[in-house]
Amino acid sequence: MQVNPDGAKIKRWREERCWSQEHLADAAGVSLRTVQRIENGEGASRESVMALAAAYNVDVIALTVDPRAQAENELRRKSAKAINALRLGFLINLASYIFGMVVFAGISFSDGAGGYTMVVPAIWWTVGLAGFGLTVVIVELVTHFQNKAGLDG
Repeated sequence: MQVNPDGAKIKRWREERCWSQEHLADAAGVSLRTVQRIENGEGASRESVMALAAAYNVDVIALTVDPRAQAENELRRKSAKAINALRLGFLINLASYIFGMVVFAGISFSDGAGGYTMVVPAIWWTVGLAGFGLTVVIVELVTHFQNKAGLDG
């Protein structure tokens, strides 16, 4: 039966003890290749993980990945990536808006009609950018309160 050991934790513990992979393999009674595979995040047999746990003098559960925690971490990572993309999108739109307003001002003041030629497009562009900004603020607030509730709960 395959189990999912936490390769990063196993490697970190090994390095904290200043053990080589060979030393860990010898201490656990497993092959060097097994230690290498586990540290690279591949699955392992229950017996191999039990042997590593014995070498570290911990319970097997301490070396395995909790699927629920792993799924929560992945969800948090994807959420953070989406929020960062939303922020970047807003900043790109803001930069375009500033450039566009400069162009609109140039057009309005050069046409001789009193400087009001581009007012309506400028108003609608401002409304669109404000809507985008409001979306970013709402997502940031919801995320903040969700994270706060997760830490407090």
